[in-house]
Amino acid sequence: MSSHPLEEPGVSSRFIDPCILVIFGATGDLTARKLFPAVYNLAREGQLPSQFAVVAFARRDKSSEEFRKEMKEAINKFSRVKPVDEAIWKNFEQQIFYHKAEFHEASGYQALDKLLKDLDGRFGTKGNRVFYLATQPSYFTTICENLHTSELIYDTKIVKDKWSRVIIEKPFGNNLESAHALQNELLKFLAEQQIYRIDHYLGKETVQNLMVFRFANSLFESLWNNRYIDHVQITVAEEIGIGRRGAFFEEAGLLRDIRQNHMMQILSLVAMEPPVGLDANAIRDEKVKVLRALRPFTKEDFKTSIVRGQYDKGFIGGEPVKGYREEDNVDPKSNIETYLALRLFIDNWRWHGVPFYMRGGKRLPKRASEIAIQFKRPPGVLFQEHNNKHEPNVLAIRIQPDEGTSLKINCKVPGPASPIQPVKMDFRYGSYFGMSPPEAYERLILDCMIGDSTLFAREDEVFSSWKLLTPVLEQWKTTEPDCFPNYQAGTWGPELADEMMKRDGRKWRIL
Repeated sequence: MSSHPLEEPGVSSRFIDPCILVIFGATGDLTARKLFPAVYNLAREGQLPSQFAVVAFARRDKSSEEFRKEMKEAINKFSRVKPVDEAIWKNFEQQIFYHKAEFHEASGYQALDKLLKDLDGRFGTKGNRVFYLATQPSYFTTICENLHTSELIYDTKIVKDKWSRVIIEKPFGNNLESAHALQNELLKFLAEQQIYRIDHYLGKETVQNLMVFRFANSLFESLWNNRYIDHVQITVAEEIGIGRRGAFFEEAGLLRDIRQNHMMQILSLVAMEPPVGLDANAIRDEKVKVLRALRPFTKEDFKTSIVRGQYDKGFIGGEPVKGYREEDNVDPKSNIETYLALRLFIDNWRWHGVPFYMRGGKRLPKRASEIAIQFKRPPGVLFQEHNNKHEPNVLAIRIQPDEGTSLKINCKVPGPASPIQPVKMDFRYGSYFGMSPPEAYERLILDCMIGDSTLFAREDEVFSSWKLLTPVLEQWKTTEPDCFPNYQAGTWGPELADEMMKRDGRKWRIL
């Protein structure tokens, strides 16, 4: 059996054990928008085991029938494939059950144990469990402790004929100290190999393709170093504001919400060395090496290499929108960042001297996530008269939307004048393969059922990321930002971010 699907492109040879998926916090937005559409699509495409059930664990009072109806409406609204196929739904809904209980009450877990054993008998799921914690981080330890006390989490040293795994949503801690504390608490009830720290960006098809793109194409890997690459830009832009997440965002901010997890994971995949194999630990070992090689920020860097921002009212798509301080559940004097730009350096031989520019924000002009590799200009000896128009080659990897890759090269325009003009070679998953890539949660939920942790963060990845960024949070505690809010909704962020690039003789890409 293949240990990883990349070993046999296009061939799925991975075996999926019978199991039950239990979703904690099942009445929240994440379940309706992402999790149930993902599970339904797995069922629609025949990816789920034939012996399968899903249990929704939540505190609201409702029946299984009511919950099924709500999930059908959610799938019709949010699924990448809609409307719901009635023939598939007729069978799938019979596998959905609702369990009302409080996260802290032992009696709720005892009743859950009884329900799961009953479903084992009805569906032949053999005691295998995936517990998905789609809750606030403050409940992670409480839920795991109760699962352990109720013997719903198995001791991996003793129990060999069945398994239990726990998927934990971000953020994993809110700084280095709290991440260590959370890990120590979880290890009282779980083994590390039972913990699946999910980052949905790692489930996106373009992100997964990074390793194939780099290591299966000698054309690019041979150029993937400081001899040929001038700099790298990583952008995660969102046109939406914070919506109903005001209370959460006031505690988290953009650094904890996006930067510490999504963007650092992407950075590690872009910059990693070739792994010795395609097993999970070999890949994650190389990612950790990148994170450990990141140059710590100095006092000067806090002034020159870090720009934080907060959006003011403005226009998105021609419509007026509120400023961050006017959003629901937000302090009118809040200094929480909704934009962050960083300049990072990786102190190893491959990347010595190559800056990595990372920016992300809310209420930017468009939704776009991209990795841009800008190569160095060729010597201006042959085409000096065209040098002002002679643009550097850029390899752009689009994560969302329109997942794909484009390469900008310089070509001669037909005619006697011989001007040089940049052109793009463009590849898009949807148009080439004739299908939209699966949603990230589809891939990640399936991987957890299989027991493949390749696309989940290991503890040392989390700690290495927090080690770099925790000093930034500590610095912000003692230094209030200048003139917040400092960018209008619908613009590309604070002017200070443009100035940071200008000092280096560079500029942000136009997306």
